[in-house]
Amino acid sequence: MSSSAGGWFIILLALACANLPFVNQRLFAVIPLRWGRKPVWIRLAELLVYYVVVGAAGFAVEASLGGRFSQGWQFYAITACLMLVFAFPGYTWQYLVKHRAS
Repeated sequence: MSSSAGGWFIILLALACANLPFVNQRLFAVIPLRWGRKPVWIRLAELLVYYVVVGAAGFAVEASLGGRFSQGWQFYAITACLMLVFAFPGYTWQYLVKHRAS
């Protein structure tokens, strides 16, 4: 995989994983929950787990292209904020758009 394709893969994976907690009512999109709607703290916990998954995939892509670089706290702060920005469409759809009761 080229470095450009690897970068786009990670960006698209982060975009999908950031919105996944907000577009369904299942835990990690697989496990049904007993109550109707997921609380916001479960959605944020899922988002944190997906952040780690995307980070691990990013490190794997970087290692497959060559040597891994060590990262400081600034890198993790920026990528966490980027994950929150990527989650905004799902958050908007879940909490700000009025859905009809069916």
